[in-house]
Amino acid sequence: MTSISPAASLADPFYYLTNFGFVVAWVAERHGDLLNDDERRFIETFAALPRASRALLVRMVMRKGEHFRTSRLVYPEIDAEAGDSEAALGPLEAAVLVDGDPALTLDELFRQLRLPELRRALADEIRAAGVPASLGKAALLEALSPKLTAARSLGEWWPAAPDRMVRLTVMATCDRLRLMFFGNLRQDWSDFVLAELGVQRFERVSFGAESRAFQHREEVDTYLVLHRLRERLDANEPVETLAAELPPVPADNAWLATRRQRLGVALGRQAERAGQAELALALFGEAGWPVAMGSAEARIRHLRLLERRGEHAEAHQLAEALAAGSPGEAEAQALTRLRLRLRRRLGQAALPREIAPAPERLELCLPLSFSVERAVCEHLHRDEAPVAYVENSLITGLFGLLCWEALFAPLPGAFFHPFHSGPADLYRQDFVARRRGAFDACLARLEDGRHRQAILATWREKQGLANPFVHWGALDEALLELALGCLPSTHLRACCERLLGDLKANRAGLPDLIQFRPDAPTGQPRYRLIEVKGPGDRLQDNQHRWLAFFHEQGIPAAVCHVRWAAQDA
Repeated sequence: MTSISPAASLADPFYYLTNFGFVVAWVAERHGDLLNDDERRFIETFAALPRASRALLVRMVMRKGEHFRTSRLVYPEIDAEAGDSEAALGPLEAAVLVDGDPALTLDELFRQLRLPELRRALADEIRAAGVPASLGKAALLEALSPKLTAARSLGEWWPAAPDRMVRLTVMATCDRLRLMFFGNLRQDWSDFVLAELGVQRFERVSFGAESRAFQHREEVDTYLVLHRLRERLDANEPVETLAAELPPVPADNAWLATRRQRLGVALGRQAERAGQAELALALFGEAGWPVAMGSAEARIRHLRLLERRGEHAEAHQLAEALAAGSPGEAEAQALTRLRLRLRRRLGQAALPREIAPAPERLELCLPLSFSVERAVCEHLHRDEAPVAYVENSLITGLFGLLCWEALFAPLPGAFFHPFHSGPADLYRQDFVARRRGAFDACLARLEDGRHRQAILATWREKQGLANPFVHWGALDEALLELALGCLPSTHLRACCERLLGDLKANRAGLPDLIQFRPDAPTGQPRYRLIEVKGPGDRLQDNQHRWLAFFHEQGIPAAVCHVRWAAQDA
């Protein structure tokens, strides 16, 4: 079992090489069956290189892009060992890990050279094109692009160049290794440094060698394809091209299916913006159905687009079928609005309107402030009734501290490297079901009063460790003590159970403020939650859902509407 923090000491000038070597060895040991011959050969070749060459390769891997000017590959620890970067580059070029004279497109040339250098390098081309030499970099690139389409080496673009350009040929391989280690491409080599600096600290969870993000090579391939498609979408490539390249997801991999759904929704939204309604409907439909596995967002967008196209009967039929199932809170809320509109347009009997309970309403006129929430907080604060600004941090924090053991339970597939801020399956449909017994055990402490001691003990023991529900900077022990003294355990349990119903959706939308009344008479609430709305602001859907829940549970909550005194003058 493994529960280690591998970050190398920053006192070692080659700390980054140690960290990279740790990842390579980890992947070779735990994912060796997912590597192909080229990737195994890279690992073997890398290990046989001189240390300075290995260090230079890692320095390039950690930088952006694949092309590097040799004059910018200057690192004191490498120069001290090899003499200079050119000496360290030699073995890399000999091993074909670096291309010593790559062909450069005009775009790449412009990325690598500064404007004065470009004017010198392309002086003849600029004169021949009749382009003003005073143009800025972007305008110069636009003017020359139609005329200079062939790729050339730096020496061909600029014979008098003062240095060389090299290209790292194994960036894709290194990205694949990083992906297999982290299980995502969001995290990178800086996580090691942040861990060593203490900026990020992670819970140590034991897991075996069999615990890993990917079980089959095709899963890694699919993830990479989806990632590149997302990058191309962000670069505004034609949506119809990207949609045609959406890959199938390996069977029985709900995680990748969810990633594909999210990309399908993003592509559908882009198609909708581009006026390609049929393509958008197809993408939303594929991402949204079947209902048990599909995206609720995709289904609602599909229905709204049908409505906008005037296809009311089809939209109504689908909406009624979805409403007859068991939609989640957010989907049910959206479906109710859609069904009301569609029935009206189709001349059908209206749905019975559910009148949402009105929360307590406060109205304040305050001096203009940069923060309406803090202005209300200061205005309402009393020594005997203190107010704290806790938006989405107090109730979720209490939940995260109370249920720490359940959140960090070492289940297969939940943790597979030392840098997890939370379980990898946190937002998957079976997350709670897999841990139901552990969550029940944590919540049982609310029944006999043990929760107070458990929460405070966890607060002290785990201080600063990453937890997806605990925002350490927004909480302090005094606030926790006050909250635990004023919030009935029944209220806290109800909120925890609602969070567990949909962790992703319900972690947001909680009120901005909490006012404590520790000396309230017996039978009177000892706190109230307050949502603050400034001029022109209105409640969001997730806030409406939380307020309805508070009313149902008898949890005191109010909405404070603020207008600025300057507006009344």
